[in-house]
Amino acid sequence: MFRRPQIHYITRLITVWLVTCTATALADVPAAQQHEVQHLLTFIANSDCTLIRNGKPHTGKEARVHIERKYDYLRKKITTTEGFIKLAASSSSSSMSGRDYRVSCPGLPEIKSRDWLMRELWRYNQQPPEPNLP
Repeated sequence: MFRRPQIHYITRLITVWLVTCTATALADVPAAQQHEVQHLLTFIANSDCTLIRNGKPHTGKEARVHIERKYDYLRKKITTTEGFIKLAASSSSSSMSGRDYRVSCPGLPEIKSRDWLMRELWRYNQQPPEPNLP
């Protein structure tokens, strides 16, 4: 049988653990930037460019699946759209080889995926907002 002080200690430990787990699980790109991440994932999937990861080419759809998995895995560490690009879709995220992810688009020189996605993020944010329709 537990003595009263032990029950309080165990209750406190469980409470601290639950608060810590909840706070950690909540880390993610802010809601105001979620549309940017979703846009970039759609942009990758619909692109006719090839993502080169660990020396192997991948279609846009294959790349999206891979990057989305990494995003889900790293979500607790990602707090901005730029962090999403850096951790889930570029060089620092390639755990097998440590090499930059690269993108090859028809008729253009090959570039780092980080640069490709940062350009698209900039372009996306330069568009005028859609009008509020009734």
